Amino acid sequence: MSYVQMRPKNRILRSICIVVFVGIATSLVITGCKNTGGNGTTGGATSTTIKIGEYASLTGDTATFGLSTHQGILLAVDEANAAGGINGKTITLVTEDDASKPDQAQSVVTKLITQDKVVAMLGEVASTRSKRGGSVCQQNNIPMITPSSTNPTVTQIGSNVFRVCFTDDFQGAVDAKFAHDQGYKKVAVFKDLKSDYSVGFSDVFAKEFTKLGGTITNTQSYQSGDTDFKAQLNSLKTGAPDAVLVPGYYTEMGTIGRQAKDVGLNVPLLGGDGWDSPDLVPGAGTTLEGSFFADHYFSVELKEPATKTFIEAFKAKNGKDPDALAALGYDAAKVLLDAIKRAKTVDGPGIRDAIADTKDFPGVTGKITIDTNRNARKSALIFQIKGKDFKVFKTYTPEQVGQ
Repeated sequence: MSYVQMRPKNRILRSICIVVFVGIATSLVITGCKNTGGNGTTGGATSTTIKIGEYASLTGDTATFGLSTHQGILLAVDEANAAGGINGKTITLVTEDDASKPDQAQSVVTKLITQDKVVAMLGEVASTRSKRGGSVCQQNNIPMITPSSTNPTVTQIGSNVFRVCFTDDFQGAVDAKFAHDQGYKKVAVFKDLKSDYSVGFSDVFAKEFTKLGGTITNTQSYQSGDTDFKAQLNSLKTGAPDAVLVPGYYTEMGTIGRQAKDVGLNVPLLGGDGWDSPDLVPGAGTTLEGSFFADHYFSVELKEPATKTFIEAFKAKNGKDPDALAALGYDAAKVLLDAIKRAKTVDGPGIRDAIADTKDFPGVTGKITIDTNRNARKSALIFQIKGKDFKVFKTYTPEQVGQ
């Protein structure tokens, strides 16, 4: 989820981290999310522990994304420790809240590396924050895996930055192919200028949809935090589009959906993984009914054995079904733990080389192979909004969209 400001769900900790939620809806308080473990500040790997870091949006605008990812990570760490850790050593997770802010992401990653002495990093969901934190990891030769930052430039930071999700190049092409397959001839674009995710997604969609014979009728923009979109939506309406691409985040989609109906723009809206939040439909009411969004290859509807096992374990621990962000957090942690187990040396360079060698890892979001650009090649799902549910509508492989 390339929430270049934000991308998704829920999490709680256990012995490694304690997260306390107090209040309702807007009142969310996170406390403690850390445990220095072992010798505290003496280093990330001791005779008894291996310390890894996580930075996440546990509070702030995209807290549902960060919390969900965090819960998936915690489940993976708990399972590893219950199975005896890695080579007899306990995995200690040190988690920091970046409050959904890029500057804070940079600060907490610096703290995790220089003070907590972690040997590897997990995070973030939003591409903008992953780029800030990833730069610190690169400078300090600490490997980082982002579960769901989809902007292509994230892993271009350097040899220490990896991802286990697809990129915006892919999901933008998926939406373009889907729009074409649905028979849409004309599509308007409404993008968030403050989001690398939204801008990059929109550019790829426009290029691929045009190549398929479609027409972009109009392009309008907004900025994260805006609340009045009617002027832009009226402008988009004049082109009589068959659909409107809005590759933004759930935080704005409720208002955009309602105001689109208010101005008479009664066509399906198309989005990406930034829509994937339990807060999407409550914020939009029925205005997004029938709309579609591309997302990662995970759903409670899927019947693969690994998916079923993960869903059961997650639900037993958290009392609810996981979402795609939780699944990606779980996969990111599992890939990292597997790499640590295979690493020739349990330090930054050793773990980095082991991550780069990951081939056909059996993730719950599909098999994961890290390519030479440190990206994962994955399939995607198209979901349709039906009431409060996201229903699997179609699957696209990289081959189907020419990637």
